[in-house]
Amino acid sequence: MDTTTLAAFLAVDLLLVFTPGADWAYAISAGLRGRSVVPAVTGLVAGHAAYALVAVAGLAVVVASYPAALTALTVAGAGYLLWLGWGVLRRPVAPAAAGAGDGGGASRLRVVLKGAGTSGLNPKALLLYFSLFPQFIDPATGWPVSAQTGLLSSLHLTACAVVYLGVGVLARTVLRTRPSAALFVTRVSGAMMIAIGAFLLWERLHG
Repeated sequence: MDTTTLAAFLAVDLLLVFTPGADWAYAISAGLRGRSVVPAVTGLVAGHAAYALVAVAGLAVVVASYPAALTALTVAGAGYLLWLGWGVLRRPVAPAAAGAGDGGGASRLRVVLKGAGTSGLNPKALLLYFSLFPQFIDPATGWPVSAQTGLLSSLHLTACAVVYLGVGVLARTVLRTRPSAALFVTRVSGAMMIAIGAFLLWERLHG
């Protein structure tokens, strides 16, 4: 693949990654909750990586060919976002309490798993792979399609890691000294998760 194609893909991909959504909401919430946002970002990237493996294996198109499978994935993802968003609204994190429960390996593991669930159960990530990637894959280049998909996936995962890490660190450093603003942003993040989950559910059931 030539550098022009890769640069064009990265530009479009960054626009999508920079668009706030459930991943951003979770990164912000994790930034306020823990001393480190790395576990949360690791989980978010792991969810995207799972879809990358599916795309490299060529199964994304197969899943897309069966509406029932995509519907089940959407409903599961929407339900998870509703549950996660309600949990954030029910117990918003104050900066003073941030990091109180972040010392144990079990709590870090839960943060990673929640992050993986947030991005891994989001069908929009799957749609990204089989709607955006094909536009930049050219079998005539001599590269195997799986290799091209793998390279594009690597760029996407790197972009996700950098952006989500930046969002989480910014939330932690900027909002930690502003308790009222932090609580407001946390509640907005929870509401955003619920809104995205409700929209996905409505779109799938009425689309």
